[in-house]
Amino acid sequence: MPRRTPRNALDRMRTPRGFHGFLKGASLCALVAGLLSPLAPATAADTDAPAASAAPAAADDHCGARCSDILPPGQNGNATLAQILLNQAFGTQPAHAEDQLGPYANLATGYTGLTDEKISTFFNDASFGVPEGQVASTLRPAGRDDVTIVRDKRTGVPHITGTTRYGTEFGAGYAAAQDRLWLMDLFRHVGRGQLTPFAGGAPANQGLEQQFWRSAPYTEAELEAQIESAAAKAGERGKLALADVDAYLDGVNAYIDASDKGRYFPGEYVLTGHKDAITNAGTIAHFERTDLIALASVIGSLFGSGGGGEVANALSLLAAQEKYGVAEGTEVWESFRQRNDPEAVLTQQGGSFPYLTKPDDPRGRALPDPGSVEAEPLVHDRTGSAAASHATGASATAADAALSSARRGMSNALVVSGEHTASGHPVAVFGPQTGYFAPQLLMLQEIQGPGISARGASFAGLSMYVELGRGQDYAWSATTSGQDIIDTYAVELCQDDHHYLYRGRCTPMEKIERKNAWKPTVADGTAAGSYTMRVWRTKYGPVQYRATVDGKKVAYTSLRSSYLHEADSIIGFQMLNDPEYLNGPERFRSAVQNINYTFNWFYADSEHTAYYNSGDNPVRADGVDADFPVRAEAAYEWRDWDPAANTARYTPPAAHPQSVDQDYYVSWNNKQARDYTTAPWGNGSVHRGNLLDDRVKKLVAEGGVTRAALVKAMAEAGLADLRAEDVVPDLLKVIESAPVTDPAAKTAVDRLEAWIAAGGLRTETSAGSKKYTHADAVRTLDAWWPLLVKAAFEPGLGTDLYTAFTRNLPVDESPSAAHGPTGAHAGSAFQYGWWSYVDKDIRSVLGEPVKGPLARAYCGGGDLAACRDTLLTTLKEAAGRTPAQVYPGDENCSAGDQWCADSVIHRTLGGIKHGGISWQNRPTYQQVVEFTSHR
Repeated sequence: MPRRTPRNALDRMRTPRGFHGFLKGASLCALVAGLLSPLAPATAADTDAPAASAAPAAADDHCGARCSDILPPGQNGNATLAQILLNQAFGTQPAHAEDQLGPYANLATGYTGLTDEKISTFFNDASFGVPEGQVASTLRPAGRDDVTIVRDKRTGVPHITGTTRYGTEFGAGYAAAQDRLWLMDLFRHVGRGQLTPFAGGAPANQGLEQQFWRSAPYTEAELEAQIESAAAKAGERGKLALADVDAYLDGVNAYIDASDKGRYFPGEYVLTGHKDAITNAGTIAHFERTDLIALASVIGSLFGSGGGGEVANALSLLAAQEKYGVAEGTEVWESFRQRNDPEAVLTQQGGSFPYLTKPDDPRGRALPDPGSVEAEPLVHDRTGSAAASHATGASATAADAALSSARRGMSNALVVSGEHTASGHPVAVFGPQTGYFAPQLLMLQEIQGPGISARGASFAGLSMYVELGRGQDYAWSATTSGQDIIDTYAVELCQDDHHYLYRGRCTPMEKIERKNAWKPTVADGTAAGSYTMRVWRTKYGPVQYRATVDGKKVAYTSLRSSYLHEADSIIGFQMLNDPEYLNGPERFRSAVQNINYTFNWFYADSEHTAYYNSGDNPVRADGVDADFPVRAEAAYEWRDWDPAANTARYTPPAAHPQSVDQDYYVSWNNKQARDYTTAPWGNGSVHRGNLLDDRVKKLVAEGGVTRAALVKAMAEAGLADLRAEDVVPDLLKVIESAPVTDPAAKTAVDRLEAWIAAGGLRTETSAGSKKYTHADAVRTLDAWWPLLVKAAFEPGLGTDLYTAFTRNLPVDESPSAAHGPTGAHAGSAFQYGWWSYVDKDIRSVLGEPVKGPLARAYCGGGDLAACRDTLLTTLKEAAGRTPAQVYPGDENCSAGDQWCADSVIHRTLGGIKHGGISWQNRPTYQQVVEFTSHR
């Protein structure tokens, strides 16, 4: 496996997929200064770390050595300046910085011969405690006698054991700072919209702070009020949560003080000018409660806030009505929207859970007048490098990401009930697909103390509890669900552009600003610059667009139910970690009902499995169609909405998709249940969830499912090309409806058929070869897909409508498709694309039955021969394209390097870089669990 990327691989940060490279232009002086600093905490004087050879006794563990996990690249996300410089110069890695990357990567070629006994080759042992002889270190942080942090030799994961609640949480905070202090500091600044003054003015840094601050422009008072409000609503559990937060912060700050005194703090503080390597001048600011809310707002926005995109929906509807007339245009639009497609793969297989179904007679809809929509500018008063074209381009990208409904979905889950397993116990393989970063956004830990007993992953800086993991006799995980909790309101303007009508009164908007300035540092040589971010807030949320509706000036605002409630989920996570509370699937569902973000939650113990869809789903007014902007009038507001607290009436727990002991569950950000509308487009007949569902359904039918069998199903689905498996066979049916006589086309068809017969996988010829089997077929399909979609659909839709629909749903998201929502080298692929549209259209052309068809036939106007001509013409064009044309290269890869174009590359959030690994489409953190007993 490669251990180094090209030197310029760290010179860019793409939001939210990577951070600007460190050491750009590092000087010899910096190198010398860095080498004067300690190599690692262990080499510094540390009175907090007495040696010990034995770990505390392990907590009750009912997994029977059948719980495993993995989280690349490694547990250690902190590095001193010297370690950073050595990594940049020679590729050396700090201890435990990437020791989980190899096993994770090797599954891509090693899964085929997997057995239960070999799972430990690719995953860590996730049993509680540290075996005798495997203790690498034992620490009593700050000299406390009520908590120990034991780290194991294999992975360096912290096992925190406390005799008091305060000590336990203090240890959790201390361990988090040991492993992720720099990352935590970065993201508290991202959440406040203050990344550039802290880390540098690289265009991608600008884009990142703009993307998140646009959605959560909080004042410091609002950040503080949120955690106090969350605690106050939860009674005794709320008081306990607040005490846990304070103890956790005390631990974080104790590590900051110790590392500053011992001079083993992360080296990035020197490279960004916050600390002096020679004199140790400068400070690392202590963490406060408000920092955790800023962190939570970033994570919630990334993974747990479904919705938005209503203005884009309105624009594509207007384009459809312009093309076809109101009635037919609406029918065409609805067929592409696929709100409740009957062929969509479902997580909850039984029952109906109506949510945001299309009203028969929509009320309050506020569609813009044609040509009137303008995005609200966020950035003003640019100076210096902030005015350069690459900076303004980053701002445009950030705005698109913030306003789209095509949000990062990620994550998958495969859960099989004990009725269908070899052991009679449920088996689960699940985890969040949170992207690939160095250091990773998540961190592993085990926490044992009064009222807490869990091991698993937590977001850095929010790790007072395990957020995804296992307890004594149960495990849980989540996938992003994406149901709509964000609505767009059209507020009518009055007096001027910064006053609006609120319940009949002309009301001033509230101006919130961030003034950011930066200068070059060793870490980021971007020239000095500055700008002001300005958001105008209304009671209906921040302004995102301006337009006219029926000739009247309006501002389109964005209101989400989790706004001002970034801390509310803390109670649910507390419950998940409490062994005295969580004793089965019913308590599990009660716990996750307290999580207000939009997630699918999965549970397994030795006897039961369960599923629940969480999120504060606001109850809309009768007749409101939440897919479009609505008028900001009392009649169309959320029911029982209190604008001061941003609370409303929410759909009751019984209305959320859920069940216990279904034969099996799969989720890959697909549709949750029948009649349950999700905000993103693309939940149709072909979805990457089918890659899991088809395989697990087959395993369940055969019976005797094992952990290894379920891992293999996940791993193979993670190498499959969705288009090749579920769409190309029908495309070839059309092409081969008559003999293929053109030699070039025949060669391309034969290659595609051979690849599909072999499974349609994007996999290496052998481990480490960096060459794909069926490479020509893979290249042909990568080139063909965008060509065939455009040729099949644009003539019928017209350019304007086709373009509008591509803004609702990107055409493609292959592993190398840098234009997709997740970008290149991100691992996650095939979430968003036109696969269902092509599938339904081609089956219609073939005369095959289609449930929920498109309103019209598009390929060849519905004529088989004409469609065949379109497909053949585009296939020949695609087959003639060279590897360099299909894979043009980037800062990481040479033009034409197909394997590299697909490869997963950890985007640097600090100074340590890692080499790329072969593409896999799988969770970043992943558990394999099978409990053998129950309390």
